[in-house]
Amino acid sequence: MSIIVQILATGVISYLCLTMGILFTWPSSTLILFSSANTTLDRVMTETEVSLLGSLSSISGIFVIPFSGYILDTLGRKKSCLLFYMAQLLCWIIITTCSKVEAILLAMFTFGLSSCMFLVVQIYVSEFCQESIRGSMTTGSMIFYGIGMLLSYLMGGLMDYRTMNYIGLSMTVLGFVLVSMMKESPLFLMKVGRQKEAAQSIAFYRSAKIDSQIVRDEVEHIKRILRPDFDETPAEEKKLNLEDASPKSLSTWQYLKKSRPSQRALLVCIVLYSSAIFQGLVVVQVYAGPLFEQALPTMSSTLSSVLLALVCVVAGFFAAYFVDLIGRRRLMIDASAATGICCLILGSQIQFNWGPNWMTGVLIYLYCVTYTLGAGTVPFVIVAEVFMPEVKSLTSMLSTEWAFVCNFIVLFIFNPLVNALGLGPVFYIFSAFSIMSGIFCHFYLPETKGLTVDVIQERFKSSRQ
Repeated sequence: MSIIVQILATGVISYLCLTMGILFTWPSSTLILFSSANTTLDRVMTETEVSLLGSLSSISGIFVIPFSGYILDTLGRKKSCLLFYMAQLLCWIIITTCSKVEAILLAMFTFGLSSCMFLVVQIYVSEFCQESIRGSMTTGSMIFYGIGMLLSYLMGGLMDYRTMNYIGLSMTVLGFVLVSMMKESPLFLMKVGRQKEAAQSIAFYRSAKIDSQIVRDEVEHIKRILRPDFDETPAEEKKLNLEDASPKSLSTWQYLKKSRPSQRALLVCIVLYSSAIFQGLVVVQVYAGPLFEQALPTMSSTLSSVLLALVCVVAGFFAAYFVDLIGRRRLMIDASAATGICCLILGSQIQFNWGPNWMTGVLIYLYCVTYTLGAGTVPFVIVAEVFMPEVKSLTSMLSTEWAFVCNFIVLFIFNPLVNALGLGPVFYIFSAFSIMSGIFCHFYLPETKGLTVDVIQERFKSSRQ
């Protein structure tokens, strides 16, 4: 019963990413409308404004993410979810009530303020789920995000502009109400000294009575995690300095500076997020229209986009299954190698056109599958589970900020690279990053499946795994 409760709770929290996926891909359904004579706005958008419509949310996301760690540690996981989600709610309100071009652009900028949602949701879920299902549950944010993209493509193709907007607003309001009924993370409550509330939260997520042994054991486990034991000091010295060391309270930065396992974990997470971006799926999503026009000229762009999102969603469910079945490390290594091979073949097909046109479409879908199984899933699971509570908000923020910077870089340099090298050779570059990612993970990524955070930190004590 406790696992069912945790799965349902994960679904409620991850629902926030579903509505985020709808809004993130909303411009793809409106770009043509806004730039046409039949626009629903007060005037036709210029080319610059059309470009800003899709990029403003990323710009505001880069600015807000550095504050997310402080907000997480100050307000807690639940209230942070609600705070960031308000930006998404405000965005829909502006879209449904205003028809000025400037207001729509402001709405998309406001939406970017909710970019921290992936970070908050993954941390929140990882802190109330038990180790046996933690990996699968932390993939929920990406699965629901993919479902949101799928729904967005479907609504954009089947509904009129205003109907889609009202449905998006209604779904966002529903998400706000659902999360309001959730319990706060027990780990955060213990961290701020609210032990009674933490016990109530544990009892809720474990479907147990507050005075049960299960709850008492979990409370003791969290207390143990919250008392860090730095690995660099010899046992005898620890014993001599125990009395002096106990009262000391380190700041987040001091903890990170002192804890070498946390530093190594942060480095691994940064490399994994770099891998997630530079393996190139975000570029494929941007370039999907022209690619599918070449590969499948008889299929509508809406159907091609829906199939692309559907493939990603289905692959996400398989990733959620495999991440706990065969482990994070093995999955990342094998999927990165498969992605590298797929990119190599896809690049050669685009460059030399050695196969029929439909082969390009097949290879794109296969590439989406291998990417989602590895770099599209594993880095988000790893970041959610490898850090001690003292630095979790800070290190997760740093990793996510780096991911947004990489996302900006790869989108910024893509068109110049295509113009200079051609589209096919660009996929060779993605292939090289994929293979290098697999090699790096072979040597430096420890297996974290089913392990508590203190045990995971022990595995990061060795610089090579």
